[in-house]
Amino acid sequence: MVETLLLENAHLRMRVALLGAAVLSLDSLAYQQPILRTGKGEKPGDCGLFPMLPLANRVAGNRFVLQGRDITLPESPTDAQFFLHGDGWHLLWEVAEQSREHCLLRLRQRHACGFDYQAELSYRLRDNALEIGLSLEHLGDQPMLYGGGVHPYFHFTPQSQIQFSASGYWPEGESHLPLGWTSTLSTSADFTQAQHGTDEWLNVCYSGWNGIAEITHEQMSVTLLSPTCWLMLFRMPGEPFVCLEPQTHPVNAHNITDQPGLVMLAKGNKWRFSTCILVKSHKTC
Repeated sequence: MVETLLLENAHLRMRVALLGAAVLSLDSLAYQQPILRTGKGEKPGDCGLFPMLPLANRVAGNRFVLQGRDITLPESPTDAQFFLHGDGWHLLWEVAEQSREHCLLRLRQRHACGFDYQAELSYRLRDNALEIGLSLEHLGDQPMLYGGGVHPYFHFTPQSQIQFSASGYWPEGESHLPLGWTSTLSTSADFTQAQHGTDEWLNVCYSGWNGIAEITHEQMSVTLLSPTCWLMLFRMPGEPFVCLEPQTHPVNAHNITDQPGLVMLAKGNKWRFSTCILVKSHKTC
C-alpha cells in the first residue's frame, strides 16, 4: 500500500503519496469536482501531479556537454531512451513537516553524472489555492546544471476550455523531441483565445508564456500561476485530462546554445521554483 498524507481546508482536499512526492488527488469541496485527475500512486505517473527534477522532460541522446565534460545522464526505469523528467518522481521522499493544511517533503539523491542534491517540496493549502514550492541544494564538489518544474494532470471534460498566451512554440518531432521554434501556432495548439482544442495527441513546449493559464469548466475555473516563461502542454486522445506543465527550461535545453533556463549550481547553491493552482467560480472570471 502506498503511504499517503491527507491535507484539507474549507475549500480543498488533497492526498499526497510519499512515493514520488505525488499528488494523488486534489478536489474542490465547494464545487464537489476534481481539479486534478485521481491516481493510486502504485507506479510513477499514476497520479494528479508530480515534481520534475533535477531536469524537466527529455535531453537528446540522453547526454550533453558541460564545461568541456561529456555528461551522460542516468537511465530511467520508465523510459528506454531518456532520463525522463529526472527521477524525483520515482523515489521515496521523507516527511520533514506536516500539518492539516501543509506538508514539507525531503529527498537526498546523487548520481555519477554530477547530480548531487537535497530537494525539498512544499504543498500548502491556502484558502482556495494549492501553493507548491520546490527547492534544491547542490552538494557536489563540481558545478552542475539544474532545472525542473511540476507535471499536473488537470481534470478536463468535453465542456472544458483552455486559455493562455505565448510568443511561440516548438512542434513535436521524432522521439518526442522538439522541432524548430516557430511563432506561428497551429490551430490545435493556439490557446490565445479560450478553446477546448481537438481530441488528439499534442505534446509541445511554449515559450514567451506570461505565467498564467486558465482551464474553465461549467461551474468553476482553475488558474495555473508560475514565474517561468516555458509551459509544456500534453494531451492524449480519449483521456479526461490535459497536462499544463510549468518548467524552468525548454525541452532539450541542455543541447541548445546558452542552455536557456538551466541554472549552474556550485556546492551549496540553491535553485527554487514555485507554482500555484487557484480555484474560483467560473462566473466571476
